[in-house]
Amino acid sequence: MSYTALYRKFRPDEFEDVKGQDAIVKTLKNQIKAERIGHAYLFCGTRGTGKTSVAKIFAKAVNCEHPADGSPCGECAACRAVASGASMNVIEIDAASNNGVDNIREIREEVAYRPTEGRYKVYIIDEVHMLSIGAFNALLKTLEEPPEYVIFILATTEAHKIPVTILSRCQRYDFKRITIDTISARLTELIEKEQWDVEEKAVRYIAKAADGSMRDALSLLDQCAAFYIGERLTYDHVLEVLGAVDTAVFSRLLREVIAMDVRRVIKTVEELVMQGRELSQLASDLTWYLRNLLLVKGSGEMEDILDVSTENLAQLKEEAQMLDNDTLIRYIRVFSELTNQLKYATQKRVLLEVTLIKLCCPAMEVSRDALLDRIRAVEKQLEEGLPERPARDRAYGGERGGPPQAEAAKPKLPEALSEDVKTVAQNFRTIVNDISPMLKTYLKKAKLSAGEGNRLLIVCPDEMGASVVGTKEHKAEIEAQIQEKIGKQVEIEVRQVEAGRRFEDQYADLENLQELIHMEITVED
Repeated sequence: MSYTALYRKFRPDEFEDVKGQDAIVKTLKNQIKAERIGHAYLFCGTRGTGKTSVAKIFAKAVNCEHPADGSPCGECAACRAVASGASMNVIEIDAASNNGVDNIREIREEVAYRPTEGRYKVYIIDEVHMLSIGAFNALLKTLEEPPEYVIFILATTEAHKIPVTILSRCQRYDFKRITIDTISARLTELIEKEQWDVEEKAVRYIAKAADGSMRDALSLLDQCAAFYIGERLTYDHVLEVLGAVDTAVFSRLLREVIAMDVRRVIKTVEELVMQGRELSQLASDLTWYLRNLLLVKGSGEMEDILDVSTENLAQLKEEAQMLDNDTLIRYIRVFSELTNQLKYATQKRVLLEVTLIKLCCPAMEVSRDALLDRIRAVEKQLEEGLPERPARDRAYGGERGGPPQAEAAKPKLPEALSEDVKTVAQNFRTIVNDISPMLKTYLKKAKLSAGEGNRLLIVCPDEMGASVVGTKEHKAEIEAQIQEKIGKQVEIEVRQVEAGRRFEDQYADLENLQELIHMEITVED
């Protein structure tokens, strides 16, 4: 006999087997006992929460010959026919593949005929939101005035896509996500029936990974059990099969990010990748871990809410003191967005590494949150006290060959020379105001410095400028203007900056008078 998947093998056959939907089950049972059965029902909720299973049980119960407390007996001919799929009174339709107007018209024609056996003809339309607008319109009239022997049960995961005219004609039941405790209890029950050896911690993790879906939990258990047939299924085995990561890794990774240790963060990611961990699951679980941290930070009495051991709770409390609320909320938002991005990313590892590096180096970002992180880092350094750096580090920014942090004090010019040269520099705009236009054009790009003796050094940015300004006639013209405007006799020397070099590099031993007099030397047209 071929193997049957767990979620099919243990599909609920009666209302008592349905877990986590007590309010809905009780309401439907009361309707059956009081014979107040509606003509149209809408079952909404996420995948694997029991919508289709409850619909089949309800279809069985309304046609059961000997119902017990609103539940089907499971023994009569009607119950056995529905369970085997041979009943002519229960019609299941997948709207994803039968979503046209013609499919709904067939239903409208069929409802005109009474059931050959039993009391009700039940139509279960799964994924009803996939119907076309025309199909919804064709269904509308039948839903509004159906025969008394017809019941429609519409199941969907996306109720917002269903027209309001359909919704208003149905009794709506919202199937909630199933709790971790409920799923764990059900899995334990089925494990005992299968006589498997599974660690309790592994069961809890599978229940958590199912994200409120009983069917997903059974599928994950099936997958893990198949990998370790005949062996004890442990927590580490489950992590290995699902590509998940233990909480100890999250703690280590978070502490490395807080310490802004990029090298260790990347090394941790490398280890996880080499172990074959699923990076999308890693980001999702890390978001959950940060959520637990936020809860612990918000209140110290979270033992009943958080599904963690005493040791892990103590660790969470310790790490909660390392981060403030704003930073923690930012981390949650970053990893929540990363989880969505990783679903469609081709380079998942690169995306994860870039995100972690940005958290370690807030200076790489210009967002408001990153700016706050940078301010906190500076405040932390000030609180701890900045270490005294060697003279070489202070001069070169801590790295050999780095840019100078604090320039050495510039040597002052000789007192006798500085007065003349400074006076010329400060009045250079007035001095060259009446100079020839071509010469003035080249002087606009030149820099002034102090030459040897009583000289004014004019450094042109290229050979062309130096050749024009440095002619005997032009030098004499500039010296004459200086003598006329300020009454000083200053000799002119003209040089040039070599190709590919800068003034500051080539003439590092000379002063740039623009910086010395703390004003901009400009030559206007």
